[in-house]
Amino acid sequence: MQRICVIGGSRYFGRLLVERLQAAGHQVTVINRGSARPPAGVEHLVADRDDEAVLVAALGSRAFDAVVDQVCYTPVQAAIAARAFAGRTRRYIMTSTIEVYDPATAALPALPAGIPVPEENVDPRTWLVAMDLPWHDEAYLEAHYAEGKRLAEAVLTRDSNFAFASVRSAHVLGGRQEFTGRLTYYTERIAEGDEIAVHAKALPTVFIHHEELADVLLWAATATGFTGPVNACSDGLLDVRDLAAVVAEQTGREPVYRTVAAGGAASPFSFDRHYAMSNARANQLGFAFSRTADWLPGAVAEALAASAAPSA
Repeated sequence: MQRICVIGGSRYFGRLLVERLQAAGHQVTVINRGSARPPAGVEHLVADRDDEAVLVAALGSRAFDAVVDQVCYTPVQAAIAARAFAGRTRRYIMTSTIEVYDPATAALPALPAGIPVPEENVDPRTWLVAMDLPWHDEAYLEAHYAEGKRLAEAVLTRDSNFAFASVRSAHVLGGRQEFTGRLTYYTERIAEGDEIAVHAKALPTVFIHHEELADVLLWAATATGFTGPVNACSDGLLDVRDLAAVVAEQTGREPVYRTVAAGGAASPFSFDRHYAMSNARANQLGFAFSRTADWLPGAVAEALAASAAPSA
């Protein structure tokens, strides 16, 4: 049994992670702002992780074997966490994102299209950290999501006294309450015969099921001692037309495409730039991923069922 702290953990794969940690026999503490209570038997600390004094007071004298940070988006938040959890944990896991590799958001080493991107393409040890940007402004943060994640990784890599690892998640799908709504976008538009805007040469990307991501985070927190970034994605590259084809098979309706000009706005998961990730490092460390083709039809079925269900 380990003592695990989850920051966030109130919805989607974060809540599933809490449930799986508890089922595995670990002693779990959840820290959030009180918007949702964790499952029975899980310790709940109500605190705003952006308020360092409040966070430290809520933690009291508690110590943990590992912390899983589900809601770290900025270097400011990372710096607060590095101070607040100094001496309180031996291991810290941050949920990061595939978007740290997006060449549209930073000058990154280029790889030929079709070569999955390895972790070293974004090395947090070398990333320049800017703490004085308006990270507390929601509009700024939304527009600089990828950079916020890169800088948060950089701070926790360089300015903490615990072992740090980041799990860079692929695009997450699955579940009847998929919070991004991106898969629902396709099920609804294809079912209704509405247009889907795509790039003329849409490039493939990678995905992960929400249950598999919970499993990766559990593994990262409890079963290994690796540090640094690790990519988390199911096996198999898909482009936007591949995804739409799976939806079309279940709806019985052929997708209607509209091609956008180069640089134009397109539908979710239509990319005109290459940054599909490689999961080779996680495989080498011992985590075996599923195949996207095996679980995607079920995720589409869930999205269709959720759309068809009467609203409360």
